Amino acid sequence: MALSWALAALSLLPLLDAQSPVCANLTATPITNATLEQISGKWFYIASAFREPEFNQSSRTIHSAYFYFALNHTDDTILLTEYLTTGNRCISNSSYLKVQRKNGTVSKDESGKEVFADLLLTKDPKIFMLGFSLKDEQNKGLSFYADKPEVTEEQMRVFHEAIRCIGMQKSEISYTDAKKDLCGPLEKEHKEGRPKEKEGDTALG
Repeated sequence: MALSWALAALSLLPLLDAQSPVCANLTATPITNATLEQISGKWFYIASAFREPEFNQSSRTIHSAYFYFALNHTDDTILLTEYLTTGNRCISNSSYLKVQRKNGTVSKDESGKEVFADLLLTKDPKIFMLGFSLKDEQNKGLSFYADKPEVTEEQMRVFHEAIRCIGMQKSEISYTDAKKDLCGPLEKEHKEGRPKEKEGDTALG
């Protein structure tokens, strides 16, 4: 159910439109400690567009989703804790992402296969994207995240422009709706069960 890792194949080089500043940002750049600090904390899944039929359908079943990134600089991993609302239930799970600093990618083991995603930052530190198989017409995908459950028109415009840059259409996008979130009680229960000194590490923002 981890939307961010729905695609099985990934190319590290996106299609670029040199005329657009947004398109120029769709290039994975080396990940630094500052990069990791920027993406730490709580993020909301806002929208995505996937070409692969199975995962396109799966993305449209997610009504609301958010997650926490907790960093481990020592071994370059990120603890990912997700809260997904699908149908009339909340699903929570945790897993680890590996950070490939030089390539500007993060990866996750899915059924014994390591799946990579380009970490795509923008000029706005309050949003970021993950790019999947961006040169594969049949399997390309782009997912969009923000530090709040609702984004501004300008922030959404950045995502829409990125969708255009990779050769996809707005009609391919599926959106979430924070009003449909059912995970609040479970998240609160988890927070109350964590040791106080660790809570701040995973509940930033």
